[in-house]
Amino acid sequence: MAEDYVLRMKSIDKEYYGNQVLKGVSLSVRRGEIHGLIGENGAGKSTLMNTLFGMPVIHSTGGFSGEIYLNGDKVDIKSPFEAMKMGIGMVHQEFMLIPDFTITENIKINRETTQDNLISKVLRSDRLKTLNINSMAKDARKALNRVGLTIDEWVTIAGLPVGHMQFVEIAREIDKTGLKLLVFDEPTAVLAESEADHLLSSIKKLAESGIAILFITHRLSEVLQIADNITVLRDGELAAVKKSCETSVAELAEIMVGRKIDLKGKSEELRECQDKEIVLKVNDLQVNMPGEKVNGVDLEICRGEIFGIGGLAGQGKVGIANGIMGLYPSTGEVYFKGEKLPLNNTKNSLKKGLSFVSEDRRGVGLLLDSSIELNIVFTTMQTKGKFLKRMGFFSQLDDKNIREYANKVIKDLDIRCTRPQQLTRQLSGGNQQKVCVARALGLDPEILFVSEPTRGIDVGAKKLVLDLLLKLNKELGMTIIMTSSELVELRSICDRIAIIFNGKVAGILKASSSDREFGLMMAGEYQNLSDQEVNLNDGNI
Repeated sequence: MAEDYVLRMKSIDKEYYGNQVLKGVSLSVRRGEIHGLIGENGAGKSTLMNTLFGMPVIHSTGGFSGEIYLNGDKVDIKSPFEAMKMGIGMVHQEFMLIPDFTITENIKINRETTQDNLISKVLRSDRLKTLNINSMAKDARKALNRVGLTIDEWVTIAGLPVGHMQFVEIAREIDKTGLKLLVFDEPTAVLAESEADHLLSSIKKLAESGIAILFITHRLSEVLQIADNITVLRDGELAAVKKSCETSVAELAEIMVGRKIDLKGKSEELRECQDKEIVLKVNDLQVNMPGEKVNGVDLEICRGEIFGIGGLAGQGKVGIANGIMGLYPSTGEVYFKGEKLPLNNTKNSLKKGLSFVSEDRRGVGLLLDSSIELNIVFTTMQTKGKFLKRMGFFSQLDDKNIREYANKVIKDLDIRCTRPQQLTRQLSGGNQQKVCVARALGLDPEILFVSEPTRGIDVGAKKLVLDLLLKLNKELGMTIIMTSSELVELRSICDRIAIIFNGKVAGILKASSSDREFGLMMAGEYQNLSDQEVNLNDGNI
């Protein structure tokens, strides 16, 4: 019956600037139920939660269509504050705690208990009341006991283990009066195994008390362990709703990533490095990149292949290229054509024949307020001294040479612009990305690293960028190493794809490998299943 549901989201559609990111998604959670929500990066989970919480990003971009019901009543949630007043709480993956405050102060922030004093009584002013420390401590202790955390409630947050911080986050939410629905966003991502088990046990107790739980995770075995029902999103659509007792890790993995793949690259060929020249060899690469740490990656890249690097957000895939190119502190060994490449030296990597298109197109990849032509030649000019005219001890821009080269590149890469002097900021996202590629190609690289090449650009522009990478590989024989959160794009043009999990290589697959294998590797579950369960085909790894 409808009244049994704490939350019902019906036929939710959301569009961002012409890009449909949610397409008729429905989600229902009963009182006392733990409901899992899973999907790849970009599947729509965050947008769905932003819609539920009335985040400004939803309402400032045209709102959404569909209906939301809480306890059977239709609601129109305009802000996170309204969501909290209606009894919806959220435990974020990134901690929302104030380090210099105590546990009690963090739990009671914005909901402090006050009491009268002589001045407030005389002046009859609520604003002059003082904090009721004893009452606040009792509330905090009660909430901490519910999550099984025995630490003193007046300890300062700074210096606490991450597991304790996570439990304080939960205690803060359950201390709120009238809590009906609690959303957990990747709650075990930063926890040790024993801490994760403790957390899952605490979540089950919360559900038993009648609170509805929405549990968002990438860990498939975990969601099977704790959830009653599981909703799977894929490409902004509802892919499946499964009872946890009637599905498996392998089936969920297949549903999560399964889609029709257009294998337009060279993946029909069996391209094994044993019989080909290894142009780049990586041993025990470790990169200290915030949010994308690499914890000992080994790779061998063949000359002339398109090699993909994939995985879920925060698992370390983006850190590999950034580390090799010297943008973040790195250790390990990298050999380029058999010669050891010094790490932490970007200019040396560029001079040796490596080039990089960063995932941060606007922050790192482009000079947005400079012309297209200057952006195209800037790195080559700085690294190799080209496009400069020498005048004794001084040099100046060779405007004629720059203009001729820029016009040629603009034509070759089909960069849609009014003229080479146009400001790069004025271009569309797809054309800005082509300028990034043009800048990298100016170095005549033997290896081109491309990180998140289609992020933030429309579908048509994505195809143009991917076709350009294929063209560079086929016509120039360029070795391309492409990092992407879009598995379907990696599978469409790459020969082999390394999946990164917890900063390490979980395995390397051919583009034609099964959806199940990709899904299991991305979720870190591949090694937990037997060969029979995974149904390997002729050694695809």
